[in-house]
Formats: sequence, structure tokens, C-alpha cells
Amino acid sequence: MSKFFSNFSRTDILLWSFSVCMIVISALCFGGGSILAVIASLIGVTSIIINAKGHPAGQLIGVFFALFYGYISWTYAYYGEMMTYLGMTGPMAAFSFISWVRNPFKDGKAEVRINTLSHLEIAFMCLLTAAVTFVFFFILRYFNTSNLLPSTLSVTTSFAAVYLTFRRSAFFSLIYALNDIVLIVLWTLASMNDSSYISVVICFVMFLISDLYGFVCWMKRKRRQAENDM
Repeated sequence: MSKFFSNFSRTDILLWSFSVCMIVISALCFGGGSILAVIASLIGVTSIIINAKGHPAGQLIGVFFALFYGYISWTYAYYGEMMTYLGMTGPMAAFSFISWVRNPFKDGKAEVRINTLSHLEIAFMCLLTAAVTFVFFFILRYFNTSNLLPSTLSVTTSFAAVYLTFRRSAFFSLIYALNDIVLIVLWTLASMNDSSYISVVICFVMFLISDLYGFVCWMKRKRRQAENDM
């Protein structure tokens, strides 16, 4: 455990601490917020910070976040979010954990080797993402999903993000940042009717900051790995 935490920089710790404080303060300021929403937020932001380090444990923690977040989405009839996280993001986080463990940068080191996708695979991912979006639009419309269009866009960005995560691409955090923006819009709309969801909005604001930080970390790590392989 001491070796695990020794890998965290001062910036990592400060960002995580700031995120935790903002999430807890928002829950206290807007009373009535679900304790599950707060727990999910804390689990989620912890997962992102660990992912920024390229450590497989972040994906394992992400599985628990998907379970909590899926239930919270169900409570507001965001069925797209529920199905996406319980049926796709959660399972893919588990598969990504296995993929990251099996592809360390160096033997005995808990840092995933970053992968570069070919143009052909990127095209395949885009086509697959478009197909998933098309199918989910009609599924979500059938279930009378709240805020249908942004909910469908969330499926699009979530699918692309989990695909890139599984394939160990440095761009997965950037796509998750796009997904965070969509979710900020979704939960802002929800909070207009129920202030208890404001803590979820704050959660995804912190996620956005953390995912952008994670993207910067992965791009630096990618360059460092390339230099060490030369």
C-alpha cells in the first residue's frame, strides 16, 4: 500500500482532495441529496485519479462506480445512463482491468502500456459507435427516457470512451471529458426539478477537471514510454 500511494504526486493528491471537498460541501449545502450519490461521486473521482496514473486498480474501482451510478440514473428515469453504465461501462471496466493487468509497461510494474490505434481501427470504432447510437436512440425513446437527445449523446461518448479504455488508448480520458460535459447538462436539467441532484452535477464537474488532467498525464506517459522503448 505504501508503494501504491508513493506513486501519487502532490498534484494528484491536491486534485483528489479538492474534488472530495467540493462533492461533500455540495451535498451539505443542498440538503436532501442521496447519500448514494455522494458515495458514487467519491468512488468515481477516486477511480479517475488512479486511472490518470495508468494503474489497473482505477478500472476495478470503476466497476463499483458504475453500479452506484446506474441505480442513481434509474431513480430519475435516465434509462440510457442506467443501461449504459450497468450493461456497458461496468462490464467494460472489468474487461479493461484485465487488459491493463495483462499489458504492463514493464514486468512487475503496475503501469499499463499505452497503445496506439491504427487508422483502420479508429474507423471501425467510429462505425461501431454510430451503430450503437442508432440502436440506443430507439431503445431510449421506447422507454420514454428523460431528455432523449442528450441521453443518446451520452451513450455515444460513453461507448467510444470505454472502447478506447479497453484498447489502452491515451485518448480515452479526453472522450470521457466530452461525456462529462454531456452529463453535466443532463444532471443540470434534472436538478432544476430536484435540487438533490446538484451534488451529481458537481460530481461531473470534478470528473471533467480530473479527466482532462488524466489526458495530460497519459500523453506525457506515452512520450516517456516511447523514449524508454527506443
